[in-house]
Amino acid sequence: MWLVLLGILSVQLGAAFAKDLFSVVSPTGMVWLRMATAAVVVGLIARPVFRGRSRADWYVAITFGVTLGVMNWSFYQSMSRIPLGIAVTIEFIGPLALAVVLSRRARDLVWVTLAAVGILLLGLQPGEVTLAGVLFALLAGAMWAAYILLSARTGTRWPGLDGLAVASIVAALLLAPFAVVGSSSELLDPRVLALGAVVGLLSSVIPYSVEMVALRTIRPSVFSILMSMEPAAAALTAMLVLGEFLTGWQWLAVACVVVASVGATRSGRVITDPVPD
Repeated sequence: MWLVLLGILSVQLGAAFAKDLFSVVSPTGMVWLRMATAAVVVGLIARPVFRGRSRADWYVAITFGVTLGVMNWSFYQSMSRIPLGIAVTIEFIGPLALAVVLSRRARDLVWVTLAAVGILLLGLQPGEVTLAGVLFALLAGAMWAAYILLSARTGTRWPGLDGLAVASIVAALLLAPFAVVGSSSELLDPRVLALGAVVGLLSSVIPYSVEMVALRTIRPSVFSILMSMEPAAAALTAMLVLGEFLTGWQWLAVACVVVASVGATRSGRVITDPVPD
């Protein structure tokens, strides 16, 4: 449990610092620095062994890497357009939908409705919420749901952090052309490279490592319950680091999504599933 909480704190601090740097480097450039840092650091730590891996092993790791790349890119695009706390709240619809799909119980419509109310409440402040920001957050949420499943599968097929190392390399390679085209001059600045490395450690290396380890010992449903704190953690971090203060209605929206996620994951069928070997 404490590993997951550490990951939550680290990733939100990293996101806040990254957003503060968008005036220096583009969101795409920053997310590439984040993933490149993860690829280098995790690769050096894990020193993955590639020989003897099955086609299924490679398929899972590569799919995990594509998911990481798209998830982080779309999230950075979202938080560059709307407040961090709101972006994470909308993004969290992904894990919530995953919990509901795995449950398939009629009573879970209550949690879907509560989450929908939360999203509608965010629309009460139209000046702070843009359509593009919402759509990017929804895409990030869909990728987040896939991340939860693929992280667990990758952890069962690859020992240690080997799978995460491969996935980070795939994500960095996927984003590299777009980062170079949009931020080539900024990426040559040593200060930007150093700050990007810090963001990479906070946002990728630490949280993904501890989450992959945690998912080997706890069920995905329990993981989802703990991750329900993400929207509130993001809103608090944005307030402290970026000075982004939410309104009362927006805090109510965050609470609705958090409660809906906890309710859905606690009643989900996946709770009875065994921990992956």
